[in-house]
Amino acid sequence: MTRPLRWIAAAALALLSVGPSFATAATTSPVGQWQVTTGEARYTVTSCGDGQLCAKLVWLRSDARSDDNLALLNTYVVRGAQPAGNGTWTGKVTFNGNNYAGTMKLVSKNFMTLKGCSGILCQTYEFTRI
Repeated sequence: MTRPLRWIAAAALALLSVGPSFATAATTSPVGQWQVTTGEARYTVTSCGDGQLCAKLVWLRSDARSDDNLALLNTYVVRGAQPAGNGTWTGKVTFNGNNYAGTMKLVSKNFMTLKGCSGILCQTYEFTRI
């Protein structure tokens, strides 16, 4: 079953803020390749200036390849997520005319969570480094 594009946008929001709880930001960086723990999508997180993070959707599993999701493939779904201190970044993703607020937290060197919210509705996603 194909996940809706909303799922991809929410996952991208998770990539907005990464902050370590077991590792420090000085020794661990979220920059690199990440996969949603369900295995449906992969992202490349890069530094995009002044401590900001950007994320590009780079791969979709075959069952996640809907027309809506494919429209986001190889595009930056997160641009300029701002450092919020203590290894955390926050920002927004604009998708289908809607803004989503996101916070990423680097739990360990190879595991992070992303919480994306639209209004009072929030969802958390988990990522592993690949």
